[in-house]
Amino acid sequence: MTVLGVRFDLKITLVIILGTLLPLVDRYGHTVFSVRAYDRFLYYFVVPAVVIVVIFRERLQDYGFRWGNWKEGLAWTVAGCAAMAVVLSVVARRPEMIAYYQLKSASGFWREVWESGIDLFAWEFIWRGFMLFALARVTGPGLAIWLQAVPFTFAHLGKPEIETMSCIFGGAGFGLVAWRTRSFVYPFIIHTFITSWTTWLAMV
Repeated sequence: MTVLGVRFDLKITLVIILGTLLPLVDRYGHTVFSVRAYDRFLYYFVVPAVVIVVIFRERLQDYGFRWGNWKEGLAWTVAGCAAMAVVLSVVARRPEMIAYYQLKSASGFWREVWESGIDLFAWEFIWRGFMLFALARVTGPGLAIWLQAVPFTFAHLGKPEIETMSCIFGGAGFGLVAWRTRSFVYPFIIHTFITSWTTWLAMV
């Protein structure tokens, strides 16, 4: 589409608009369900998935919804979880991290793990699936990996500063794993481990 002499790629434009507005809808507390994780699953997974299938007429597999290179994915998952277990054993002991995650897990550890898993599945799909693979078509993977980490980082506002500030690097790392494996599943597993391990350390 061309507007005033400027050509716009409609698919990429829609991806960028959704990647901007959906976190704002979430941030401003617009709810459909009584559990926030279910709202996020709707915003960050269902909406992009419908756009891919119905509007783009493409396959979810082309946006990382598959196992991909599972051997490399398994290696990244084991290495990532092991490395973050060590890092978080120090970082998660900070007072602001303990205070935030103790409050977050007030309803119970396993319920928090369940809801975080639903939440993070959708988060990883929109950033490391929908945005990453769409943007890479026009920018190449290098720039796409960093670009998708930007809204991901801002979506962490309200969490402890050290966690939010690190997300540009963590998000890019997750993006690299997703691109290498052609799947958002492995960043999802690593991310779920990070959240669960941090919550557990804050509680003990």
